[in-house]
Amino acid sequence: MTALFGIPIQALLGQLLLGLVNGSFYAVLSLGLAVIFGLLNIINFAHGALYMLGAFVAWMGLQYLGLNYWLMLIIAPIVVGVVGIVLERTLIRHLYKLDHLYGLLLTFGLTLLIEGIFRSMYGVSGQPYPTPDLLKGGVNLGFMYLPIYRGWVVVASIVVCLATWFVIEKTRLGALLRAGTENPKLVEAFGVNVPLIVTLTYGFGVALAGFAGVLAAPIMQVSPLMGSNLIIVVFAVVVIGGMGSIMGSILTGLGLGVIEGFTKVFWPEASNTVVFIIMVIVLLLRPAGLFGKEK
Repeated sequence: MTALFGIPIQALLGQLLLGLVNGSFYAVLSLGLAVIFGLLNIINFAHGALYMLGAFVAWMGLQYLGLNYWLMLIIAPIVVGVVGIVLERTLIRHLYKLDHLYGLLLTFGLTLLIEGIFRSMYGVSGQPYPTPDLLKGGVNLGFMYLPIYRGWVVVASIVVCLATWFVIEKTRLGALLRAGTENPKLVEAFGVNVPLIVTLTYGFGVALAGFAGVLAAPIMQVSPLMGSNLIIVVFAVVVIGGMGSIMGSILTGLGLGVIEGFTKVFWPEASNTVVFIIMVIVLLLRPAGLFGKEK
């Protein structure tokens, strides 16, 4: 079979790949949001700006210091994580016992501030970031041409997502994280530094956004607006998967990326809204999300 519903199989497989690439970004970003909300109960609207910051740190590392992609894949998430730690220690920690709206407003303000700084420094036009030599070119699979870098993005994202899920759900450290946020006084009685755990958790959550930013840099133009264009869709992914659900964010991000890719083939006009249509349907049928727990 060379066509399905009159559409060439090669075109469908190409959209499947594009959907998986977009879904990989959705998964990593929504995972960071889910970690922060699930463990700290903060709606982190600044996630998109910190994703952009990760891409810019990678670009500046190459432009000014000559640091290659592989080094920045490690350094940029650490830098973004440190920025997140500073924000948590100075601002966000004062909001944990307040209504979600306060955290949303604060992080939205931080988004405007961070984006404004980079817009004043670099303008709104995108900066190119070269694909690393090792990942240039593509592989002919017979039925389609697979760009190596896009395949790397999918694999790297899935590995990071599954590793994060395993640490949080299956290890003693993850148990301490969950216990420290659910009953901090009890955990502190066992000599655990709960405030430090909370701070590091927020830092790790935003470091995931920085990691996604580095992955995105060779594909998208590094621009101050790249985060704001993506964060609304990522929030929709988190809501559909279930606020705070780690595995829900991963599976929903990948799945919605694929659905969005196929929608571009069968119904192009709806490709920009299909995620939100699904969100409305899910909220009507299951307000807690597909993987969320009903209260």
